[in-house]
Amino acid sequence: MRIDSYIEKLLFDYNCVVVPGFGAFLAHSKSAEIDSATNTLVPPSKTISFNAQLSKNDGLLVSHISKEKNLGYEDMLQEVENIAQDWNHKLAHGESIELFGIGKLWHNSEQRIQFQPEEKINFLTSSFGLSTFAARPIQREVIKEEVEELEERIPFIITPEKREQTSFRPWLKYAAIFLLAVSLGVTSYRTYGDLQQKEVAAQQDAQQEVSRLIQEATFFESAPLELPAINISVIKKQLGKHHVIAGAFREEQNAEKRVNQLREKGYNAFYLGVNKYGLHQVAYDSFQDPKEALVFLRKVKAEDSRDAWMLSEK
Repeated sequence: MRIDSYIEKLLFDYNCVVVPGFGAFLAHSKSAEIDSATNTLVPPSKTISFNAQLSKNDGLLVSHISKEKNLGYEDMLQEVENIAQDWNHKLAHGESIELFGIGKLWHNSEQRIQFQPEEKINFLTSSFGLSTFAARPIQREVIKEEVEELEERIPFIITPEKREQTSFRPWLKYAAIFLLAVSLGVTSYRTYGDLQQKEVAAQQDAQQEVSRLIQEATFFESAPLELPAINISVIKKQLGKHHVIAGAFREEQNAEKRVNQLREKGYNAFYLGVNKYGLHQVAYDSFQDPKEALVFLRKVKAEDSRDAWMLSEK
């Protein structure tokens, strides 16, 4: 039996989960922070650590598993202690232990337990739907400053253009103006003629359309038809504000394929839409109550996909 999934569930609600005979996993709250090296904003979270000194049974883990599996407390305690002994045996022989959703444990050179937590999961329930945000540095314009600096280094001198004094150039200017006016007049006359022809054709088309409508109206007036009333009932799914997300895809076809796969498994999956990054989101289901959404999310992570997460709309 694997108990790492039960430990992961309890870490969402408790700050200390003890594995009898092995040690305790501790959850510490961590405030939001800004990574100046990568210009990213990290939301608040819970970091997980391990303490091998806290190995005395407090009843939390055993009671939770016995309730989930509907088994006796004493039998479950013995099974959990056997798992703890197996973990200690593997660590003593140089093996490492991978706990899905929690982290990795191994022995160092001094035979002390080392723990590397899983960084992809945020155990702080109030931060569900929040992800790291990358802020791009502001690129301020420095073109004007560069031009001013260039002007200081290299002065610009504008010299007047020398023109030859000729007697026929003014006449060329007036001749060009006259030719331009003549060409514009000819073009305007042709354009006016084309517009008149198009207007006449449009009027003829309009008259034909009016005649057709009058004939249709006369037909229905002379032979009225009574059509039976059709009642159509449309059932529209009321989406909640809290969505359990199954994934986000660049291609809409992949998103539709994922929806069909989840519906075959029995989920009320649906296509949520495109997010601000241009990805097509697929949801397992939608809830109005955030507590119901959180319970459903834990069930999905345990039964179908650990990559599921919750998106809450304001």
